Amino acid sequence: MRSPIRPARAVATLTGALAALALSLGTASATTVPVEFGTDYHDPVTAAPPISTPHTKACSVTVAEAQFKDFTPYTGTYTPPTGCGGPGQWSKVVLRMDGNVKGRQYDRLGYLDIGGVQVFRTSTPEPSQDGIDWSVEKDVTEYAKTLSSAQSVDMLIGNVVNDTYTGVLDVKVTLTFYAPGPGGTSSAPDQVIPLSDQDSVTTGASLTVPRNSERVLAEVYATGSGGGCEEFWYSATTPSASYSCQGGDDGPYREVQVSVDGKVAGIASPYPNVWTGGWSPYLWSVIPSPTAFDVRPLTFDLTPFAGLLNDGKAHTVDVKVVGVPAGQTGWSAPTNVLVWQDAHKSVVTGAVTSYKKDAPAVGNTFTDGSLRHLVTSGKDHLKVSGYLNTSHGRVTTTVERTLTTAIDHQWTPDENTDDQTGTWTDHQLVTSNGHLSRTDRTYTLDGRATIDSANRLRVVMSVGDHARSGATRIDDTYQGDATFTLGVAREDRHAVATTSERYRLRAPGTCYDHTLATEQGVLTKDVRGC
Repeated sequence: MRSPIRPARAVATLTGALAALALSLGTASATTVPVEFGTDYHDPVTAAPPISTPHTKACSVTVAEAQFKDFTPYTGTYTPPTGCGGPGQWSKVVLRMDGNVKGRQYDRLGYLDIGGVQVFRTSTPEPSQDGIDWSVEKDVTEYAKTLSSAQSVDMLIGNVVNDTYTGVLDVKVTLTFYAPGPGGTSSAPDQVIPLSDQDSVTTGASLTVPRNSERVLAEVYATGSGGGCEEFWYSATTPSASYSCQGGDDGPYREVQVSVDGKVAGIASPYPNVWTGGWSPYLWSVIPSPTAFDVRPLTFDLTPFAGLLNDGKAHTVDVKVVGVPAGQTGWSAPTNVLVWQDAHKSVVTGAVTSYKKDAPAVGNTFTDGSLRHLVTSGKDHLKVSGYLNTSHGRVTTTVERTLTTAIDHQWTPDENTDDQTGTWTDHQLVTSNGHLSRTDRTYTLDGRATIDSANRLRVVMSVGDHARSGATRIDDTYQGDATFTLGVAREDRHAVATTSERYRLRAPGTCYDHTLATEQGVLTKDVRGC
């Protein structure tokens, strides 16, 4: 993936026992911070909480081990472990990817498929000259059905290695399975059905579900990438606005839709992912943007359509990214369908009873002049109800989802000043026989870039990921300020940056508050609250 500005990243390390002690106490008094980036820096870290695991017997399996230096996928075979409960009867399954890379390299997008099911999507850090190690963990318990039997493994982090871009991505992926404990096994879906490959948006995929399906979700790993304008889709302008990244008539408005037999069945706002080379790579030298290493899928509740899908016939499922100009590439949308079945009935009947969906309302206002200005607003709404005659009675499910977009983009004609703010909301209310489940998500991005007379690029950036579901609230906020000289050799960039991330989680019986901060690639703050 390429951004308009593509230097590789560099970092510095902490040294000595005093520095380690200072970090544990949340102070920076013993930390030596260089005046600018050097050839080495701290390994990538995030403030996100570790995955909680049960205190039961654990078994680990290596799923993939490869060096990615081109676009050749790794292929292998996965075999489930023994000794940690029967296949599919685990209390939790955790995926871990460990990687290392050194030299010069772009950020790269990668995926891992097991049995054709995409279980993990990721992007990579850009390395220092001396090299970095990083790791990512993900709870993959929902894929327990797929992991219950031997499966094919396909993994790719597409890469280019030559005399200039020397970084080889050396990675290892393991799965750790936890035996059932006092709480029993997980409530993973009974079937996970993959719909598409990893390279494109799903068009006309065929889906046949078990005839006793009583809950159906689709998850879409939607990512704008590939180095073109869709990697920075939130910056695209309308054709009438003179800017280096132009979109269609909808400008920067993007929305992911899942359709069943031509009818929109689910809508979602994509997250404005910023990969580790985006805007300024020195912003992400230690702390990546939220979700960059563990790309979160968008989830669509298709349960109101389960009665239709349960007829035993194949149905057509499409995934569309609204706003992308016709014929333009740049999005991937691998899709899985998760199905929970009625354990006491072989055929579950039902129907869609009400449906309301309007076209997205998108407005763009452009003002030309010495400071060009594009204001974008967007809104969409879907409400659909359906019932199922299950073994435990008739169940009626209503899914209501509302999306909003607000983007304010200002730039000078030479684009040496380029500022924008964006706020996206995604609110979903699911009602099932009177039981309400509400999820509210808000994504924020505020980026301000300037290039001065000395060809120094400065980017001040903040990115937020906020969610509330029931009594659980998550706030993940990143902030950074990075400056370096454009158009010179790496050692002459005189790069400097201060960055920070604060991740807060509140839930019944749970309090988590973690703050990280860096200067010139040195970790200067590591504080845990609560």
